[in-house]
Amino acid sequence: MKVRRKKIDPPAREYLGQAKGLSKKDAERLMSRMRGRFVRRLEDRRFSPIEALALQLEFEDQQLKEWRKNVAKIRERGKH
Repeated sequence: MKVRRKKIDPPAREYLGQAKGLSKKDAERLMSRMRGRFVRRLEDRRFSPIEALALQLEFEDQQLKEWRKNVAKIRERGKH
């Protein structure tokens, strides 16, 4: 039985630029936090290291926005 995986879109230019501007130390830190599917695609050579870093930056940015939205809801409930 084959498992269909969600297709990963290429990273946005904004994140590619950020990934290219990372120092070696910052890039290594980001790689250590990289999600499994990005690592696998990097190992399979579907993405370049810069593309994988850009995808991780984009993922973390989305997670941060979601977290901020949830915290705002919690704070709003606390005021009432």
